[in-house]
Amino acid sequence: MVGVRRRWFQAPWEFRESALFTVAALCTGFVIEYVTSGGGIALPRLPVNAIALSLFAMLVLSVGLGFRNTPAVKWFGGIPLGLSLIFGIAVLSLIGGILPQEVVVPGSWPARFGLHKIFSGWPFALVVLLFLANLGLSLSWKLIPFKIQNLQFILFHAGFWIALSCGIFGSSDLQRFIVPVEKGKVNNVGYTMDSDTPHQLPFSVFLHEFSLEEYPPQLFLYDPHNDKLLMDKSRGTIEIYKGATASWMGVEVLVLDYMPSALPGQDGIPHPADRSKGVSYAKVRISSTGSLPREAWISTGSPFLKPAAAQLGNLYLIMAPGTPKAFRSAVTVQNDQGHAVMANLEVNKPVNFMDWKLYQMGYDEKAGRWSTLSLIEVIRDPWLPAVYLGFFMIMAGNVLFFWTGIKRKEVVS
Repeated sequence: MVGVRRRWFQAPWEFRESALFTVAALCTGFVIEYVTSGGGIALPRLPVNAIALSLFAMLVLSVGLGFRNTPAVKWFGGIPLGLSLIFGIAVLSLIGGILPQEVVVPGSWPARFGLHKIFSGWPFALVVLLFLANLGLSLSWKLIPFKIQNLQFILFHAGFWIALSCGIFGSSDLQRFIVPVEKGKVNNVGYTMDSDTPHQLPFSVFLHEFSLEEYPPQLFLYDPHNDKLLMDKSRGTIEIYKGATASWMGVEVLVLDYMPSALPGQDGIPHPADRSKGVSYAKVRISSTGSLPREAWISTGSPFLKPAAAQLGNLYLIMAPGTPKAFRSAVTVQNDQGHAVMANLEVNKPVNFMDWKLYQMGYDEKAGRWSTLSLIEVIRDPWLPAVYLGFFMIMAGNVLFFWTGIKRKEVVS
């Protein structure tokens, strides 16, 4: 028996027609980018984008319910096209992950085709919009008439639709600024990562105090001629504490004493001091081949005090400050109406004020724990609750899927 090969565009359409349609959509997007010199697509802001998304959702739902038996609509909401569009999105995401998404030379081919901002370009917008239409059509056929056995499908796909659509349509309303604040001063101006243009904020931030905790300092042997740190033969780094040891090519070091915060006295010997002024000191015994052991004080130094090192021929035994452990800012946030909130900002511990989230972002790294500058990131995303709703619906759909599977297994058993 000889099988009959299906011709192109013979109903019902399948994967190859869907793949061709996806390629055509991608090519159309790149052509638009080229014609507009890589201008990309500018999404509207609230409330225009919310109205547009609502109208789009109603249009997809109406077409899905009103023309559900039409062959073209059935294909448009079918699995072959959905998988092809997902593959198209994956290809664009791969391009965006490989190529730097940054400013390029105007007129260059990456700029003309929008490859430097792939996620705000026409190819990505067209493919995502088509995928949302495909997903919405398949969802409408499960919504009406509603059946309880379709609940898991509805939760998962509706959640995915809400999270994706709100994340894309709401991206233009995302506001992210960096607010630099000096200790004892107030600032109500923020800056974006790629621009020095100041943006007025609806609130101000006053910095009371900045504090930083560090891990213990580290011991290194430094070669100034090659500008190179020599590592211990058995360990990468050596934290300093009383009794710590290290060795480099015949040089043995023993930490006899360690003072986390001290200042040198008139006799040159360090004495304990307040942490706000003192630096870390360590008394070390150095033993090397062919010479008698000797003792020396070394220190990390600070913006106000030169570091102390021990010379070993052409090398230096140095004490490097410990890496940051935690840093925080005590701030007061206040709006124009006088509403104020006092808070301690820490990394990954945001504070909510009005519709904004405030994060501890950075500080003056050259000054270290003596920094009087705090960098605070402020973010406002009015679409975030809708995106979270979509994620929760996806999770609920997954839970229902596993719960239903367990129940079926119990019935079979």
